[in-house]
Amino acid sequence: MRITVLGSAGGGGFPQWNCNCPNCAGVRAGTVRAKPRTQSSIFVRPDHGEDGVLFNASPDILEQIRGSPVLQPARALRDTAIAGVVLIDGQVDHATGLFMLRERASPLPLWCTDSVAEDLSQGNPVLRVLSHYCGVARHPIALDGNAFEVPGVPDLSFRAMPLTGKAAPYSPHREQQVAGDNIGLTLFDRRSGKSLFYAPGLGAITPPVFEAMATADAVMVDGTFWTDDEMVRLGVSGKRAREIGHLPQSGEGGMIEWLTRLPAATRRMLIHINNTNPILDEDSDEHALLRRAGIEPCEDGMTIQL
Repeated sequence: MRITVLGSAGGGGFPQWNCNCPNCAGVRAGTVRAKPRTQSSIFVRPDHGEDGVLFNASPDILEQIRGSPVLQPARALRDTAIAGVVLIDGQVDHATGLFMLRERASPLPLWCTDSVAEDLSQGNPVLRVLSHYCGVARHPIALDGNAFEVPGVPDLSFRAMPLTGKAAPYSPHREQQVAGDNIGLTLFDRRSGKSLFYAPGLGAITPPVFEAMATADAVMVDGTFWTDDEMVRLGVSGKRAREIGHLPQSGEGGMIEWLTRLPAATRRMLIHINNTNPILDEDSDEHALLRRAGIEPCEDGMTIQL
């Protein structure tokens, strides 16, 4: 399978439009060596075929499509390589790009859990709004360990598992999580036998989650914050990383510690990187530490072949 990282930043992108933290101010001024990033999303297609699956539809989807020719094969007057969309949660930065896909002649094929569908029909009624345009052909994602496929995308299958995290702020279960608010996905290529574990939002690593990570050929997981108190220390929020459903990279029990336990051959990548995270600065000690640990911060436009 071929994986294109369309966007690698957390909510708000990088630099964030209203932020003057050291990263955002520095990249605008040219004093910080860092690459701008759009909000996180990936596109996955089989080795033999043009059509694929969009995982998360960020508010930056139109910019991402313009910057990624693989999404527009131009086989007809109106065309797209997006055979279907899979959502890992109902957050604004992963779901509101669906609005931008409304100019279709047929309902948009969409896979999401029941709890995400509820949030996107009530708290943030994206699916109801789309019913006035192309409509949505919604397929539920089961959490029983059974794999599902997206028609038109041969050789690829997907298996979901519930994760510890946070539902969107407009969800009725924001503070009392239900299974399916946030999921991780194992993407499997039956032709090559390779797999990717994908979890851009990850609040804790349980034994089943670590097993899924350890048995995958590559992992692409939550890279939102470097420290638990990052936002508090910078004065941009009163909440810690774990309080809003993100496992920080550093510290005891952090993401780096878990990633270094994986088999040596596993490719390790971080996605959904918040604008405040010092790993964005390519000259920072934190960025160097990641590289020494064999961990890659994702960048917009990077491609992975498995």
